[in-house]
Amino acid sequence: MGEQGEGLGGQSLNSQTVMYGVFGDPVGHSKSPLMLNRAFQAAGINGAYAAFHILPGTLGEAVKGIRALGFRGVNVTIPHKVEVMDYLDEIDESARAIGAVNTIVNDNGRLKGFNTDGIGYVRSLKEETGVDLSGKRILLLGAGGAARGIAYALARENVGRLLIANRTAERARELASAMSAYTETAGMGTEDIALCIGETDIVINTTSAGMHPHVDEVPMNTELLHRNLLVSDLIYNPRITRLLREAEQAGARVHSGLGMFIYQGAYAFEYWTGLPAPAAEMRAIVEEALSGG
Repeated sequence: MGEQGEGLGGQSLNSQTVMYGVFGDPVGHSKSPLMLNRAFQAAGINGAYAAFHILPGTLGEAVKGIRALGFRGVNVTIPHKVEVMDYLDEIDESARAIGAVNTIVNDNGRLKGFNTDGIGYVRSLKEETGVDLSGKRILLLGAGGAARGIAYALARENVGRLLIANRTAERARELASAMSAYTETAGMGTEDIALCIGETDIVINTTSAGMHPHVDEVPMNTELLHRNLLVSDLIYNPRITRLLREAEQAGARVHSGLGMFIYQGAYAFEYWTGLPAPAAEMRAIVEEALSGG
């Protein structure tokens, strides 16, 4: 029952409480309410954040509800990140380039969309590994919505080369083409990873392979991993995926996805409130939840 109390930020709701939330399908597993309510509590903000299960076909009405009910902000997760763009008044330049929105800010009824996935990931990668991304040769596994945000954010970091590998090679080539305006890119099928892995510095998994409950899945042939790599996985449940475990066994450095989740939420908090996010408190409560605490 203690977790429910924390879910309201440990403070009482009143007539001045400002509402926030996350729209998704499914959404019952989300740790965002736990994390953002802790952030509001730590920052002394009278806010409350809840999860809303928005079924396909109802997203437009749900977005109208943001205006009607006076929500200050909403996060958007799978499968609504692309469609939601149709219902907003303004879209940030980076979110437009990515082609997806995961954060909405309500300024007196005017809804603006942002994407904090890519910038949250890059902040996590740099802070937690100390890596200098400039000139690095990067292999991105997957070509979905998460890959788009991360590819764009990496391209803005002046990386040397961005290779995108996907089971459907055509999707990888399409994403590579979209990002070619920002950096050197190429797309390929996963069967071609062996041809480039020897000249790769960083491997990033943006697919769901290895996510709970499918913990034995891997997004690539792990026998190709080598000791000169930094291997990063967006998945944070489990904290150490099979991909990362086998990368460590190959002598590579590893980086898990928890930081991206924390920082995409931190950036959303900062867009909504104008205050620096209490990232340490946000991380602590998510780590506690993931460890069964």
